[in-house]
Amino acid sequence: MDEAPVLYDTRDGVAWITLNRPGVLNAMNLEVRDLLWTYMAAVRDDPDVRVAVFEGAGERAFSAGADISEFGTAPSLAEARRARRECDVWGAMLEIYKPIVAAIHGFAYGAGCELSLFCDIRICSEDATFALPEVTLGYIPSAGGTQTLPRAIPPGIAREMIYTGEPIDAQRARACGLVQRVVPRDELHGAAEATASKLASLPEAALRGAKESMLRGAGMSLEHALTLDRLIAERVDGEVGA
Repeated sequence: MDEAPVLYDTRDGVAWITLNRPGVLNAMNLEVRDLLWTYMAAVRDDPDVRVAVFEGAGERAFSAGADISEFGTAPSLAEARRARRECDVWGAMLEIYKPIVAAIHGFAYGAGCELSLFCDIRICSEDATFALPEVTLGYIPSAGGTQTLPRAIPPGIAREMIYTGEPIDAQRARACGLVQRVVPRDELHGAAEATASKLASLPEAALRGAKESMLRGAGMSLEHALTLDRLIAERVDGEVGA
């Protein structure tokens, strides 16, 4: 396996982004964050990329979250937060109007779980477990988990996960809507590949417009969101007819 902590490869309209630190359960450090920031820009700006897929290297984890070995190494808490704002991976993902798929196995904890929540379609293997344990360590899920999890699953279950830090398994994740599909471990990559290929084959303008409408409309009143939807639909019609 290449030694780069994040791998990036494109083929057939799909960008494959692999968290590649299996020795530490694909924990996310500053270098991983910076590379993800770069690759999110590549996905957004490359006209040949129509879909992106996240996966984790190794047998044990999609990602176990933030690399705790870096805790306390920044010059100050304020500096660490400033660096996060300047390379806001999560914000960058919200600006990508292309479908993003997460192929999740093993541990998806902390920032690993939160990363998956910024993806549109989540497929996991039967061995996957999900948790946001930050409160038990004295801080909050600050990579968006307090906002994205209650939007993805029933708020009561989200509160339970965030307050207690207790993990849920793949079947409960499927039952509450955290993932859309659960597959055997040896079928995970193939399932993600088939899903990405299907999405890449669909009319690009329509797919992009549908995602943009959902993302931008989520924070609006229904009246304003419907106006946005109409305007995007008209734009897509123009692109298709051009």
